[in-house]
This record gives sequence, C-alpha cells and structure tokens, in this order.
Amino acid sequence: MTSVITLLTDYGLEDGYVAACHGVIAGIAPEARVIDVCHLIPAGDVRRGAAVLAQTIPYLPEGVHIGAVDPGAGGARRAVAIEAGGRVFIGPDNGLLSWAVHACGGARAAYEISNEEHFLRPVSPTFPGRDVFAPVAGRLTAGLRPSELGPEVPVSRLVALPEPTSLVREGSVEGEVVSVDRYGNTQLSIAAGDLQALGVRVGDTLGVRLGRRQLSLPYRETYAAVPPGELVAFEDSAGLIAIAVNSGDAAQRLGLPPGAHVRLSPMN
Repeated sequence: MTSVITLLTDYGLEDGYVAACHGVIAGIAPEARVIDVCHLIPAGDVRRGAAVLAQTIPYLPEGVHIGAVDPGAGGARRAVAIEAGGRVFIGPDNGLLSWAVHACGGARAAYEISNEEHFLRPVSPTFPGRDVFAPVAGRLTAGLRPSELGPEVPVSRLVALPEPTSLVREGSVEGEVVSVDRYGNTQLSIAAGDLQALGVRVGDTLGVRLGRRQLSLPYRETYAAVPPGELVAFEDSAGLIAIAVNSGDAAQRLGLPPGAHVRLSPMN
C-alpha cells in the first residue's frame, strides 16, 4: 500500500480534532504522507463531502483515503473499507465515499471495519475519525490488508448517494445543484459538453429556469468576465457548469441549495 493518507472531514479548524487524527497516524505510520483534502465541509453535509472527494480523487495519489462526515456518528451505522482503483476508502457507510469510489471505477471489494485490535483504545463513540479511521489507515500503509479489518460486505449492499443527473431534451438540458462552495458558487450536474451539444458556445447567453423563475445569463470563461456583482455561468474546473456572482454569492442571491432543479437552454 502506498504510504499516502488523505483526510476529508467536517471537523473544522477551530478545535484540535484534525491535529488529533494527524497525531494518531504519525504515531503508527510516521513515514506516511498525509494530505488534507478539506476540513470545512458543512457539519453533517454528506452530499457536499461526497462531491468534494469525488472531484478531488483524480488528482490524489493512490493510497488510503479517509472520509469522516457522519451526522449519525455513534449510531448503528457501520464503518467500511472499500477497495477501488488501487485505493482504499475508509469511512462511514452512509454514501459519503460512493461518488469517489464510482470515479475510481467502482468498488472491487468492501469490508466492515470491526476488528477492534486495530483501533485506538479506548474508542470514543463520537470520534471514529481519531479512534478508528486514523489508526486503521496508518496500519494499512504499514502492510495490514483490508480483509483483516472485518467481514466482507457485498459491494451491492454499500450505501450509495443517488448520482447527480442531467438530461438533454427538447432543446434544453435539465440538472440539479450538486454543491455550493464557500464562495457561493453553485455547481450544477450539467456538463459543459451538454451545452455544446445544444450549440451553446462561450460568449452566448443562456436561458436559466429556476422553478417558476426565468433568467438570462452570460456564458463566459470565468466569473471575472462580468462586472462585480453580476451573475454569470461558466465551465468550472471539474468540467461542470457553475453559476456565480463576480465578488458575490450566487447561492444566496438565487436561493439555490444543493438538489435544486435547474434547466438551461440557448437564447435565440
């Protein structure tokens, strides 16, 4: 196993939770390189965590990838280790890992993390990131096999979040808000290629339907292509369409939470 461990959590940076995870890993696998993906996922926002991990995983080395966003921590939800694309994903079986696993070609095998000899003792029921995920990740980089963590779980039984979808029909493309970043930019499930299939090019104007509201937005290369305070649509770094406000918060202005339905169409 490659000695790289990545961490994605909703722990924030105001407390010592992230440092505690780093410390546990360093005590078990001091040679491992730890990469912090994000610790500012909104508390309990599994969907946002899943989107960030899935869109970051193509740029991360093979290794062990910890996801710790779990509003059900301390409950009956199991912890799992999932093998996919030369990587091992560790976290709660609540869908958090599912989009990243899919991005790596799908799960090859999965195991319930239940062998307590690999945990930190004592185990806090509210801090599995420190007491379960971190020590297990450290031991995996040191040679532990995922199959030693507990019984195999059929990959068909893993919890998966519904994949964001888009649909091109009748001269428009329909999708949803996948996530909202810290700037208020709203990322849609609509790929730039979907707009190209409709004949839309950078520099054109888009018709945007949000429920009963109809807007027209410039389609540009970046939000900086419009004056401050103006709305704009553009292709983001993941190849998806985003709606933003230059120096503003599009999600707040438009009332677009994750999951909101959006329809885009070319303006004649």
